[in-house]
This record gives sequence, C-alpha cells and structure tokens, in this order.
Amino acid sequence: MKNETEPLEPKADKATVRRHNLSLVLRAVHDEGEATRAAVAARVGLTRAAVSSLVEQLLDGGFLTESGKTFSGQAGRPGTALRVARTGPAGLGVEVNVDYVSVCVVDLAGTDRVRLTEHLDNRDVPPGEVLARAARIAARTLVSAAEQELVPAGVRLALPGLVSGGTVRQAPNLGWNRVPAEELFAGALAALRPVPGALPTGSDNEANAAALAELWFGGRGPGAAAGSPEGGPRGGGAPEGGRAKARSFLYVSGEIGVGGAVVVDGELLRGTHGFAGEIGHVPADAEGPRCRCGSRGCLEQYAGQAALLREAGLAPDAGGPGVAELERRAAAGDARAVGALERAGRMLGLVLSGAVNLLDPDAVVLGGVYRGLMPWLGPAVDAELARRVVSGLWTPGGGRLRGASSSGDAARGAAALVVRDVIADPVGHAARTGGAAAGEGG
Repeated sequence: MKNETEPLEPKADKATVRRHNLSLVLRAVHDEGEATRAAVAARVGLTRAAVSSLVEQLLDGGFLTESGKTFSGQAGRPGTALRVARTGPAGLGVEVNVDYVSVCVVDLAGTDRVRLTEHLDNRDVPPGEVLARAARIAARTLVSAAEQELVPAGVRLALPGLVSGGTVRQAPNLGWNRVPAEELFAGALAALRPVPGALPTGSDNEANAAALAELWFGGRGPGAAAGSPEGGPRGGGAPEGGRAKARSFLYVSGEIGVGGAVVVDGELLRGTHGFAGEIGHVPADAEGPRCRCGSRGCLEQYAGQAALLREAGLAPDAGGPGVAELERRAAAGDARAVGALERAGRMLGLVLSGAVNLLDPDAVVLGGVYRGLMPWLGPAVDAELARRVVSGLWTPGGGRLRGASSSGDAARGAAALVVRDVIADPVGHAARTGGAAAGEGG
C-alpha cells in the first residue's frame, strides 16, 4: 500500500540546528545569570564540546562575556563563569501615556541602564505630534545608551488602548482612532538619528508590557538583572516581602485610564484579536456616568486617576502632583481622601471579582498609581474579592492581592521584548548588524 503521509516539516539542516542551539545556550546563560560551560551543557542537554563551540561564537559576537570568576566542584579543571554582555545588543522601550512619556534602554540581562521620563499632557494633541515628542525623548536616550556602548536592536512602543498591527485602533483618553503609531514614531525617530535607516519598531498595549515586566522582573530592583542576588536563581526573582511569585495573575494598571492584562502559566493571554484585558471598560454600573469610550458606567469612571482625584476634592486633571497630594492626604487621615480610595476600591473589587471567578488566577497585581495607594485602596478591594469570589479561597490579607513590583513598568517590559527577540535568534540579529555570530561557525 502506498504511503501517502507527508512530513509536516522539512528536516532541519546543520545551520538551522546550530542557529537553534546558539539561542538555547544564550538563553541558558541569561536565565541563570552566571553559569559555566559545563553547567550550560547540563541544562541544555548538549555535549561540553558542542557548548564550548557555541559559546565561542557567542563571545565573538558580543552576546556573552567571561566574568573572571571560576567555579569548581565538578570533575576537571574549574570552569570560568559566563554572563550576558553588558555592552552591545540592547532593547529600547517607549511608553506613551496620557500624561507622560517614559523611555528606557535595557541590556541583554534586562537591566534598566538608561531612563528618561517627561510629564506631558498628550490629550487633544495630534497623534503625530505626540509620537514626535516621544521620538525626541527616545533620540536623547539613544545618545546616553551609546555612551555606555549599548546598541538597541529595535524599539517597542507601549501604548494605551486597543493596539494591533502597529495601529492604535482606539485610545479613548487620548482621542485616538486608527492611528498608525509605529509608522509615525519610526519616521520621526529615523529623521533624528545620525545613522541612516530606521530601527525595527513594534508595539503593544501598555498594560501588556507592564504585566510582562512584572512577570520577568517582579521582586527585583530596577537595576537588577536576571540571576543577580536580588533576582534569585534563573532570574526568577526573590519575591518582594517573601511572597511567592505568581505565574498566573491579573495585572491592573491605574492611570488616567484603567488598563489590564492577563498572564496564564507565564504567558500573556491576548485573545483572538489581541485585545484581552480591557478591564477599564467593563461596566461597574450600567446606568453610571458616560465614559469616553461611548459606554456608561465603565470601571475607570469610578477607579481611574481622574475619578480618584475628583472624589477626593482635587482637580481631576492634576496628574502626578495630584496623585502625590492624594497620597499625602490619605496618609494624614483626611476623611475625604480615604473615603474616595475606599469607594474606588470597592468598585475595583466588584469588577475584579468577575475576572477572578472566570480565570482563577494566583494573584491580582495592582500597578500604576494604585501601587502607591495600596494602603488605603487595597483593603477595600481585598474585602470585596473575599465577599464575591465563589470558590471561598480568597481571604482578606491572604497575599493574593498585591501591589506591583517597583521594577515592573511598561517601558521596561517593552524594552525587554526587544531583548528577548535577540536572545531567541542571535544569528538573525548578527546578520542584520553584520556581527560575528552571523556565520555558521563550523
């Protein structure tokens, strides 16, 4: 009988296998923070000879360095420790939000090396002008990065609203509809750079980028790299306050709008169209106030930054200084400020209880302005969740409601996405830049 079964994929050739193995070795060192060739070989399942050849290619390409430390305890001579390079390939992340722009550069370890933030009111400003502003800040950041011998392999934008295919389909608080953000930003940045050509540019929702930063860097300081003493083994992060690190969680970002993201088993849940997590536009009250998205009673009308400030008797457009004043008043026991935060917390808990019942995450993480307001906001959220989560497994003070880590923010998450692309294909990166790892290397 004739066999009509066709292979699903062509057989991988030698160069393809080596390309894959280079990524395996680079990722192993990245995740460990510091490792010998023998330790890498044990982790990835290759022979020491094969790993040594791959390591030499990654050293030549500027992806790895030898730290100078040696480790014994294994048969043979002590091994020299490897680390990902602190110079060379890097990632550029740009968060564009309603009232600020934040730009950072991270190295291959994910360490935040350069950071510039400017507080700007981007409402009612033409999108091209907003993105040109962001490009100017990014250009200054690139100059500082070059002084540290860092060369970003690309840029990732972290944007509010519905983001798909390089376009912001809708960002109600900015008044954007179908804005080709990647194209506008890339063009503006290319015009400012002294070298020809545009940096490869991508984009994502800002809450998604912040959730990934929480996943990858949560529990480590802003400058900590994978495998550093703050980070624990394999870059896992020594969790802040000794709490267990969550691999499945809801991330809620409180800014002028309220953004959200869902992480399940260490992976971002994007949804069919890439728009999962828009919790700020879940109705808290069907007959509530009109939202800028066109609906009524959306959560951000009760728990967004403007609503918090208004309810506390502050100007709703006071921005960061207003949030700082709200925190100061709450800490001083001001009844109106504390009451505003408790009411917002109850509405936040009401909406989050539905998401928790639906998804059953390990934790709920509150970021953005919520992080600093947790002492007054958090108890009301926690109590509402305990009252409404049907499993009975949510208890107030049980540790499942958390403030975001100080090291997790959208700009850093966006920059780390660029770095992860480099680690996933160092040969491809070298080919684009003319680096040493582009060759097959034997």
